[in-house]
Amino acid sequence: MALSYIKTTVAEQLALQKLSPFELKDTLISLAKSKAEKSTEIMLNAGRGNPNWVATIPREAYFLLGQFGITECRRNMADNHGFAGVPERSGIADRFKAFLALNKTAPGASLLQQAYLYGIQQHNFKEDDFVFELAESIIGNEYPVPGRMLAHMEPIVHDYIVQEMCGGQATKGKFDLFAVEGGTAAMCYIFDSLMQNKLLKQGSRIALMVPTFTPYLEIPELERYQFEVVYINATGETKEGRHTWQYPEEELKKLKDPEIKVLFTVNPSNPPSRAIAPSAMDKLAAIVKKDNPNLMIVTDDVYGTFVNGFHSLVSKIPFNTICVYSFSKYFGCTGWRLGVIVIHEHNVFDKLIGELPAAGKKALAKRYSTTTLHPEKMKFIDRMVADSRQVALNHTAGLSLPQQTQMTLFSLFALLDKENNYKRIAQELVHKRLKLLWDKIELDQMDDPLNTGYYSEIDIASWASKIYGEDFSKWLQKKMQPTDILFRLAEKTAIVLLNGGGFGGPQWSVRVSLANLPTDSYTLIGENLTQIMHEYVSAFKEETGKK
Repeated sequence: MALSYIKTTVAEQLALQKLSPFELKDTLISLAKSKAEKSTEIMLNAGRGNPNWVATIPREAYFLLGQFGITECRRNMADNHGFAGVPERSGIADRFKAFLALNKTAPGASLLQQAYLYGIQQHNFKEDDFVFELAESIIGNEYPVPGRMLAHMEPIVHDYIVQEMCGGQATKGKFDLFAVEGGTAAMCYIFDSLMQNKLLKQGSRIALMVPTFTPYLEIPELERYQFEVVYINATGETKEGRHTWQYPEEELKKLKDPEIKVLFTVNPSNPPSRAIAPSAMDKLAAIVKKDNPNLMIVTDDVYGTFVNGFHSLVSKIPFNTICVYSFSKYFGCTGWRLGVIVIHEHNVFDKLIGELPAAGKKALAKRYSTTTLHPEKMKFIDRMVADSRQVALNHTAGLSLPQQTQMTLFSLFALLDKENNYKRIAQELVHKRLKLLWDKIELDQMDDPLNTGYYSEIDIASWASKIYGEDFSKWLQKKMQPTDILFRLAEKTAIVLLNGGGFGGPQWSVRVSLANLPTDSYTLIGENLTQIMHEYVSAFKEETGKK
């Protein structure tokens, strides 16, 4: 049987393969929409990681807190035209408790009550100061002060980071947090400040653990950076030749090179969705300690909450590591733009700045001289805050107060969920979808506790080889482009997936997001992937005469 016709030519595929997967996606969406409009098919876009769930209780608490904030604003100044004053500190805690008593059955009231007690009991917050910060923040009538993160909100989010990124085990000392506009902003600020503070320069050698989120592949190639990139490949396999998506020792040994200044990783990975194995983390820590003690590490840990007992590199190697955490996926809040940059109070970044040549120190002292009388004592994380606003606007830096409030309520919700009910439901949902997908694929799904289930990377070439033999796999890779299956899916079935090769993974792999479609859709995706594989097999047999 000849392969069915698709209108996207080989030449067009070759051109489109040069794009980022997220740009290629737009073309695939257009093709899928066209198919859906001309048939009974429904477009299924499994290309994005935006989840189709939300955390309701912390949002209910947010909106109820907003009502309290408005009540406070109207206490001392109000008219019928929507003009009011601002919250006042004196006695505000008593008024808050009275408000909660009056609204004790309102959605979100229980979390607000528990949140208030958590701050008082766990951190010895002064009652009026804590509630005043909450009231001002929900209203958003002030600039963020401190610009890095508000005084009462930072320790609460710190607790959440320790619980979720450090397996609940506090490190010696504490972390400093910078509240930012999601993981996207965190990436931009980190790359910029590493350059501004002379920790990296154009052409520096860096390492990337791959596969990874595409921007980590693309940013180093920009003219400003032009980094020399060493790839740490997740080429680990089982004895049966299946991907484990782990990093073999020979790959990790590349990091012994002291010319590698920074290691960037997404952990758990995107798209393989595997947390780094504890044994690999131990080996990495040993390499840093013995061979490359000044190695800077940036770990993007947005998917860590989908692995029980997760440990970030910031918990294993705190001195060397910056952790980026985004609330977007776990709490279903990509539109909120909520993230934090986490750096231990004692860290290699401050150490290396202190060891810069005199000329470098002088230049940096001048850069930050308008923000402090002692710029030489300025922490790297505080320099990052200033850099995020071109230094001159440091006095207006910081994440908006309503955003910090919602971030804090998300954190408190997780901290107070002692049975991890929300986490269990979120994890069970993505793993149910993962099973439905793989049940329709001819390869068995591998059981792996380090698999988040948030994405699945399916290696089409490996599938072809394992099920239909090496001759077929070679024929497929010779006759077709790696993206052929993506265009075939979009044009014939209105399904959109992304190319795994665009994430630094195997060229013939595809990425499926298990987060953003109705659960039963994943059965359909698996069935259609298998159907196209069968079309390839039929064409192979017809052309070669093999059975």
